[in-house]
Amino acid sequence: MALSQEEIEHALDLFAPLGPLSTRKMFGGLSIYCDGIIFAIVMSDGRVLLKGAGPMQTQFEDMGLERWAYTRKDGSATNMPYWHLPDTALDDAEEASALARQAFAHL
Repeated sequence: MALSQEEIEHALDLFAPLGPLSTRKMFGGLSIYCDGIIFAIVMSDGRVLLKGAGPMQTQFEDMGLERWAYTRKDGSATNMPYWHLPDTALDDAEEASALARQAFAHL
């Protein structure tokens, strides 16, 4: 299922405080870029995920955020470097953008 325009606009509104953003559709979802660097994705079901690298991985885990994983055709699980945005940040652009700024600093 592809994202609705409303879901896309909501995600962009969450990260608007970061400055100019660009997007690219992918796999029914959306990747979000700032200064040409991907820092977030919106899954086809509307879930918003932030990219975590370096110390952000530990911080996201310490916050109890769920890491995105998928199952390959051979049945093995693969962890991706993306974590679900906390529920509190889904309606708070300042919180979402603050987390994105921290994550972006380590990309």
